[in-house]
Amino acid sequence: MAPLSQVTVPELAELLTQTGHAHHAAYISTDGTDPEWASWYSGHLQAIVGGGLGRAITRSEIVYLLLKTQKEHEETGSQEAWSTFYARLFLAGA
Repeated sequence: MAPLSQVTVPELAELLTQTGHAHHAAYISTDGTDPEWASWYSGHLQAIVGGGLGRAITRSEIVYLLLKTQKEHEETGSQEAWSTFYARLFLAGA
């Protein structure tokens, strides 16, 4: 994967969508319900992108960015696809 500054919103949105599908599959018995979803996503995202971000990013940073973005998505009532919204704000904050 390209350094974070070169990762595009569509690329990260696709990665978030894939992560969402993997999370749902892992939590199929609860229909994807997981109050600690951001922790699961952070481990999955960190494992996938590895050192390809151009800088080290901790799971804690990923959790923070995901939860911050979730709050903004809910507060704005955006109709933009969640993965695109998250990718755009995630890249702006990373």
